[in-house]
Amino acid sequence: MSASWKKRLTPLLPVFLLLIAMMSIQSGASLAKTLFPIIGAPGVTGLRLLLATIILCAIFKPWRLKYRRNSLFPLFAYGLSLGIMNYLFYLSLERIPLGIAVALEFTGPLAVAMFSSRRPIDFLWIGLVIAGLLFLLPIGDNIQQLDLLGALYALGAGVCWALYIIFGKRAGAGYGTATVAIGSFISAMIFFPLGLMQTGAELMFDLSILPLALAVAVLSTAFPYTLEMIALTKLPAKTFGTLMSLEPCMGAFLGIVFLNEHLTMTQWLALLCIVCASIGSTSTARTKTKIEEI
Repeated sequence: MSASWKKRLTPLLPVFLLLIAMMSIQSGASLAKTLFPIIGAPGVTGLRLLLATIILCAIFKPWRLKYRRNSLFPLFAYGLSLGIMNYLFYLSLERIPLGIAVALEFTGPLAVAMFSSRRPIDFLWIGLVIAGLLFLLPIGDNIQQLDLLGALYALGAGVCWALYIIFGKRAGAGYGTATVAIGSFISAMIFFPLGLMQTGAELMFDLSILPLALAVAVLSTAFPYTLEMIALTKLPAKTFGTLMSLEPCMGAFLGIVFLNEHLTMTQWLALLCIVCASIGSTSTARTKTKIEEI
């Protein structure tokens, strides 16, 4: 490859890696959904968190860190919010399409970004989010189009995602990227036993299931997290945020490909509103690199 081509491809590499990371996360969610009829959402949640914890701890070795007493509560809150977020998201996937679940969950971090700013332009993005929710949620004439409980589970996952961001910043101040391994360990210690009680050891440790559960853990956690960390060091914060805003559409597309989940025009319009709100919020945010924010 010539030097000129390498020069052209270098800026595109982190963008490509981030898109692969998003595809990996949504592919993992699609694969997880195929396991629900066998071990249910609680079982998949527990197995994914356990296997992801083993992988992340092997990579980041959190036992080498020195823990401070004042950091224990943020770490526990971070791990708890991570576990509940995954649990509620998988419960929502049992009832509603992947793209809609991702879009509803996405309102959590979007709310954190917008309400932390409180500038006039942010009311436009808030309005777009509200419009998207009105199109999506089973209200009035749309009551038969979407499962209400599934939508509430996804919104609950969004609330936990927001808490995950808030407590993650506090917990990560002293432990850096190893925080995710610590949080994953805490969530696994809570939700793996819950999944085991609801599913049963015979099914949870079925050798025919473990390879698929491991694939879910790798696709949803270890692999995309590594790619995102690489992209974080190469991309400006606005570019990173704008690309991540496409995740609901990525989820909807992969839901069509892998799960045969087709959305209505109204639902696509709702996704567009939420994606545009996220892109707009990112574009009008104060300039700051993502690494500086961490």
